[in-house]
Amino acid sequence: MLDTLDAPAVRTWCRLALAALGQAREEIDALNVYPVPDGDTGTNLYLTVESAAEALDAVFAAAEEPELAVAAAAAARGALIGARGNSGVILAQWLRGLAEVLADGGELAGALDHGARSAYRAVAEPVEGTLLTVAAAAARAADGADGLTGQAQEAYRAARQALLLTPHQLSALAEAGVVDAGGRGLVAVLGALVDAVSGQQPMGPVALRREVDPLVVDGCESYERAPGSGHPAFEVIYLLEADDEQLPLLRERLGRLGDSLVIGGGDGLWNVHVHVDDAGAAVEAGVEAGRPYRIRITHFAEAAARAGEREETVSHGRAVLSVVTGSGLAQLCEQAGSVVLSADPDRPPASAELVAAVHRCGAREVVLLLNDPELRPAAGAAADQLREEGVRIAVLPTRSPVQGLAALAVHDAGRRFDEDVVAMTSAAGATRYAELAVAEGESWTMAGVCQAGDVLGLIDGDVAVIGTDLTETALAVLDRMIAAGGELVTLVLGEEAPDDLADRLIAHARRTRPEVDTVAYRGGQEAAPLLVGVE
Repeated sequence: MLDTLDAPAVRTWCRLALAALGQAREEIDALNVYPVPDGDTGTNLYLTVESAAEALDAVFAAAEEPELAVAAAAAARGALIGARGNSGVILAQWLRGLAEVLADGGELAGALDHGARSAYRAVAEPVEGTLLTVAAAAARAADGADGLTGQAQEAYRAARQALLLTPHQLSALAEAGVVDAGGRGLVAVLGALVDAVSGQQPMGPVALRREVDPLVVDGCESYERAPGSGHPAFEVIYLLEADDEQLPLLRERLGRLGDSLVIGGGDGLWNVHVHVDDAGAAVEAGVEAGRPYRIRITHFAEAAARAGEREETVSHGRAVLSVVTGSGLAQLCEQAGSVVLSADPDRPPASAELVAAVHRCGAREVVLLLNDPELRPAAGAAADQLREEGVRIAVLPTRSPVQGLAALAVHDAGRRFDEDVVAMTSAAGATRYAELAVAEGESWTMAGVCQAGDVLGLIDGDVAVIGTDLTETALAVLDRMIAAGGELVTLVLGEEAPDDLADRLIAHARRTRPEVDTVAYRGGQEAAPLLVGVE
């Protein structure tokens, strides 16, 4: 339990927030009915925090022990640069407000208050019942609490309560019977903060719906309504390099052009978001204020039409993309007909890297083999973007490279896409997997308490064997795996595996289960000395 925030704690918070948003991304997307029901708030928040996490990783790569002010500022700037959508820009500005107070040695409560105020100022027409309301409630609650952990816990508790009340404040939410999507995302971020400072995950599901009588709303005279009943045609987003004095005129011009205007940032760099009917005029306003770049223009109606026509427009050319670590595994996948994205074992690829890798495939139909459960959030966000571009993509959440190899073994580009995906999914699902790992410290596991340096045998993701000798632990894992039956055992040896490990395991399997075929490969992966697959 921490008494004060430091740079490593900020990095941990960012990573936990990214994981929480990744887990809740589709749920948040489904809640998205305001200001435009385009179902992308969860994805936008995930991509915003992902950009913050990448910026923090770069800071820690440059300095092992960066100052808190440097880390907080890097996270805020990274979020600003990568902010997507209305909620993403607001969240980035909230983070910037937090960073400004934390850099001066302020308490979390003061940072949350400044963050909420900064977020409100970024929005041209603040509306209650949104992320802003949840941020304000969290700040008020934290102000009356003691200590870092107490302030974080009170902020999270109040945010959950404020989220539940958002349908009472915004008619679009009441009519749909849901809570605010952006507010739900901020609750996830604050829950990650509690975890980061206390080491305890907040318990209990977050309420997503509340029945609201549209005529009587707990003493509220009327709902807040979105500016304008008809949605503008375009969403325009760009980064803008401009002097601070240019912002008032820019806000005025964009405010006349449309709604949902949010401008976040500072120190000469701004993220501009607005919904307009004249996208060209919105960009021209940025040109007059400074230098706009990374311009993204989305036509809401065309995006919806593309979604409906996707099945018919992307039916030619197919590729399989495998994410792996280790040169041997990469070679195995390439020999099986897959394009390979070689991943850094210390830094899983972000969604933008996955998108770029799919683009390099040059195919309109892509099967993505993750081979790591931690990649699912990033892959989900990448898949959403690729589908918007017209790529037909299926993400197979293979949890181990041996499951990916099993899927590749049955891949047939001559089949219809759906049939190929079903066959590959079935092959991966029929493959039980295991791996060896070395414990970094004392920990409780499903198999008991392990100590630093112990060899762990994980079967289907859970620790099943704890040993002190790598070969003996591998034999114990192999026995457990083939005791449940199987026809083919695949062994993939890591970079640190002993030279005779494969021979000993194959000989043992032939002696104890001669009816099972066993094959071994040098995978070259760093993290796991051994991977085992049983089909």
